Amino acid sequence: MKAIKYISQRIYTTWCCTWFVLPFVVTYPFQAFLLRKEKWWRHVHNINRGWSTVFLRMFLAPLIVERRTELDPKQQYIFTANHSSYLDIPMMLHTIPGFLNFVGKSSLAKVPLWGKVYDKLYITVDRRNPVSSARSYIKSVRTLEKGRSLAIFPEGTIPKTAGEKLLEFKDGPFKLAIERQLPVVPVTMPYNQHFLPDLDGKLKVRWHPLKIVVHEPIQTIGMTLQDLPELKARVFNIIQTEITKHKKTYVNGYSDYKKISTLSEA
Repeated sequence: MKAIKYISQRIYTTWCCTWFVLPFVVTYPFQAFLLRKEKWWRHVHNINRGWSTVFLRMFLAPLIVERRTELDPKQQYIFTANHSSYLDIPMMLHTIPGFLNFVGKSSLAKVPLWGKVYDKLYITVDRRNPVSSARSYIKSVRTLEKGRSLAIFPEGTIPKTAGEKLLEFKDGPFKLAIERQLPVVPVTMPYNQHFLPDLDGKLKVRWHPLKIVVHEPIQTIGMTLQDLPELKARVFNIIQTEITKHKKTYVNGYSDYKKISTLSEA
């Protein structure tokens, strides 16, 4: 039985990796061409959204999108999500419409081929470097000035306690939201760490249902920077409560997940 389980695991990992790589390789020449002009970058973003949707579907795992409210397509938002896996950005690309910008760690820009795309379209940051952090903040402000919404992982990194306890949130996204008077949208992804855990460079794919919850926006109109700690705590509590709820579900495996999950897939 152990041998069968091991072989099945390797087959499934190979299947997932193939569907992750193949659509990107096929579309990369188009992306590379469209990256030449900034006015075309929106199209590259849409290609990457399509790529994410394709491989997430081909992982052959249930994918549930729960939207607690309808978002205004004309409104800018700052999306703040828990960070638990390298699957987080594709999940948000699949779920959140519009020309979204991400703030992600600088190492993503070093990934072959994809790194070039990420470095052009999105914002990289080395949070250990104060200069890099300051530059990413300035780029975030410019992104908002251009009318794009922003997605930030306020934990700043993938914690060892992913799926259990959040790290303390950074101030950046909440400061931006208050300064620009933009609504903050908490986002919870409770199962990504089970499907694709962060194992310090080691690849391990495990079949598991996937889910993303887009919470109701929190308005910041009238807030000042004195309200930042309260806003940050409110978003933290929303996401932590959702994670804790789904952690209890996971204890008894997929049967309980399936039984209590009555949400329709977006």
